[in-house]
Amino acid sequence: MLRRWGVAAAGGALLPGLAVPTVLAGPAGPAGAAEQAMQAASGIHLKDALGRAVWLPRPPRRIVTIFSSNTELVASLGLVERIVGVEDFTRYPAEVLGLPKVGGRLGFSVDAVVAQRPDLVIVTPARQAATQLVAPMERIGVPIMVLLSRTLQEVLDNIRLVSQACGEPERGAALAQALHARLQAVDATVAGRPHLRALMVTGRAGNGMLLLARPGTYTGEAMVRAGCQHALPALGVLAQVSPEAVLAADPDVLLFAGNQAGLDDLLHQPGWRDMRALRQRHCWTVSRSEFLIPGPRTFDGIESLARQLHPI
Repeated sequence: MLRRWGVAAAGGALLPGLAVPTVLAGPAGPAGAAEQAMQAASGIHLKDALGRAVWLPRPPRRIVTIFSSNTELVASLGLVERIVGVEDFTRYPAEVLGLPKVGGRLGFSVDAVVAQRPDLVIVTPARQAATQLVAPMERIGVPIMVLLSRTLQEVLDNIRLVSQACGEPERGAALAQALHARLQAVDATVAGRPHLRALMVTGRAGNGMLLLARPGTYTGEAMVRAGCQHALPALGVLAQVSPEAVLAADPDVLLFAGNQAGLDDLLHQPGWRDMRALRQRHCWTVSRSEFLIPGPRTFDGIESLARQLHPI
């Protein structure tokens, strides 16, 4: 079941920057031009995160969602029954587990996507998905929309954009408004309280390096909104650091995106018992689905972390 996503329909607002309908190329002559104008005016016109104009003749009923985040966006609007294909690693919600898979870690199959007869494909430019799918879909006339989730605001904007594409703008406007209100409530809770220096480990590389959530990402922003400050604010784009760098940063809080066994294994490394966060019992696991998949559940994670950092 989807939790805390369902909201009553309310008056929706169009996404800023919505494309103005344009007349599509077609048959010459007054009759053909009039028909083209009517068709162009009747469809759904919008722009995706790359500034591409996307036109749908009608609200889609067969949607292929590439990546878990995009699947969750559609599902959060109460439209999971419209999803007909996902990528290999999508596990939520349960309703999509048996759907056809159209690719994954090794790439994405145009043929597998087309086999689902989609009238909309939603993709994020990760693991070459946009590179492999946008141009082929454009060539065969399948609408494809690219989303980015670099900030929490973009997550909210994506909810509105997907709802508009699906012909349900009121649902998206209401859900985005509700999530924004919850975020503001967290802001009010942590305002004026100490923001502890924190690091979030999101993975461990084979070479022994640690992957950290960094500033300038929605995950890094989620940490700050929950009441943290980054213990390593100058992390680079790759955000890979050595265990020694983590020890030198000596954070007040150490977060591990994973399970308790993974955190315990990390903390048993030589020298880690002296870390401030461990001495103060501020080493906690956080949900990967909440902090590493941008969507409505990210706001659940922010609320949960804020309660840990600032218990009432």
